[in-house]
Amino acid sequence: MSRILFTLTSATLIGLAACATQPGPTAAAKPGESKAAEPAKPALSADAQAALAAAQADVKAARAKNALWTTAEDALKAAEAAAEKNDSATVLMQAKRASNQARLGMEQLNYPPIRIGD
Repeated sequence: MSRILFTLTSATLIGLAACATQPGPTAAAKPGESKAAEPAKPALSADAQAALAAAQADVKAARAKNALWTTAEDALKAAEAAAEKNDSATVLMQAKRASNQARLGMEQLNYPPIRIGD
């Protein structure tokens, strides 16, 4: 009985040792083949980052004075979405548009009120 138990235990240990030395499915790369480093994503340019920061500040100021136009808000959202995709050209275009629209909304506060019925 002890001989059978010894044989089964030995066979089990040999089987487990063989499994431990075999490469797994993730380590099945061919010899001489190395994984190429993924190319770095293009970063947002410094000009685009500065334009986005300026647009965010302009929109925040216009919102604080209740002078924010919806076109400025939409352009800022588009610029932020483009920034997540690292699309510098779109960020620049939309951020400048958002800043311009926010400034126009602020300037509109200086217009005289229109009286109707005089």
